[in-house]
Amino acid sequence: MNDDFDRAPGAGRSRNLTTDPGLVGATEDDEAKTMLFNQREPLRQPRTTPPFAESSISTAREMVGGDCKRQNNIQQSANTNSTSAYRGSNNVDSLVKSSKLSASAPEFVPSGMPQYEDSACDDSEGYYSEPFLSDMVTDFLDHLSSSPGSFDSDVEYITDTLNYWVTTKELLQELVELIFTQSTAIPNFSYTGARLCNHLSHRLSINSPNGSFRQLLLKRCQKEFEQRDAAVQGDVDTQKKFHSFVLFLGELYLNLEVKSSKGPPERAHILLAALFELMKSLFSHPVDANLICAVKLLKLTGSVLDDAWKDRGQPHMEELVQRIETILLDATCSRDVRQMLLKLVELRSSDWGRVCAGASASNATPDNDPNYFMNEPTFYTEDGTPFTAADPEYAEKYQEILDKQDYFHDTDGENGDEVYDFEDEMEPEIEEAFENFCLESERKRQQ
Repeated sequence: MNDDFDRAPGAGRSRNLTTDPGLVGATEDDEAKTMLFNQREPLRQPRTTPPFAESSISTAREMVGGDCKRQNNIQQSANTNSTSAYRGSNNVDSLVKSSKLSASAPEFVPSGMPQYEDSACDDSEGYYSEPFLSDMVTDFLDHLSSSPGSFDSDVEYITDTLNYWVTTKELLQELVELIFTQSTAIPNFSYTGARLCNHLSHRLSINSPNGSFRQLLLKRCQKEFEQRDAAVQGDVDTQKKFHSFVLFLGELYLNLEVKSSKGPPERAHILLAALFELMKSLFSHPVDANLICAVKLLKLTGSVLDDAWKDRGQPHMEELVQRIETILLDATCSRDVRQMLLKLVELRSSDWGRVCAGASASNATPDNDPNYFMNEPTFYTEDGTPFTAADPEYAEKYQEILDKQDYFHDTDGENGDEVYDFEDEMEPEIEEAFENFCLESERKRQQ
């Protein structure tokens, strides 16, 4: 804003009314009216003070009526209003000078988001200190962890804030470490953390000599990846930390997009080989915790990995399935884990639960669609034997159940009207209550 802004609204303006062509032969009275209108209009008043425009219009109407003797009173009234207007302008000046509004005021902060002031800046070094950045980013990540549904509405504010504060390579490295730690320490935050990493990789403006945000993130993942063989054989805490990293890397592969010069963004294919090696390490030490992590990872990314490997002509998924079958035969895993592995093999045999592209809803059959009977209900015979639509005797057994339940009502009369015997269905207490209700209704109607 320029220096001339420090004035009351409307100051310095004047309204010069053009001469009406119909008033060529103007009289002295008309000239007096014209002089009054050509006077500089007083400053616009606040809402608490009647504006001068209304007073001048009212005065003009009285003059048009021809009462020239009241001209002096009108001029005096105008001067009084003008004095009042300038007093109001002084009040406005004081308000403007004491106002805290500024063109450099911070932008709107969404509700619930942490706020920080510039006083946290370390002026001696010219950038924000790492302890301050750590607290700030931790607050942001805790907010997203507790309110993941607000990600889309808050991520732009978070990105703009980080762009303003993260100005050095040390702070960028600290930011990557904080997000990586939070995403691997809290299991439920791995998905939100992967989305945040993808957003910052495209929107964070700083590029340090060590690399961009995405490059530093992948280097941090590489550091953890190189410790995989020792981690799968470590203690419980080491394995738990490693499993969190594996699942975060799976989410990162699904969400991290890399710009392509040939077309739309692509996934970070560098993670394909990493995920395959991680699963090989998990299956190489087939304890329950490692096998459960591998099952979770394949349920999360199996269909995408399978398609990507097929497009590249790599039989990695077949190799993993063979390892699972070997574990089912030889390993001494628990019964629950064994059941999880069997379900996983079954899921992969059904193309990860996806309906075949060639079998649409109109021409799908049990032969070309492995999920043809997936959503069919399960029935039970009298002896408790379950059967579904996939059972060859399904139609016969289902009809038998309908007949035994008297599903179809008897009909009577030429029109086939259904006949219900309410007296057989109503118990004595219900029948008595129904009669009392009818009597009470009849009594109220007669009143």
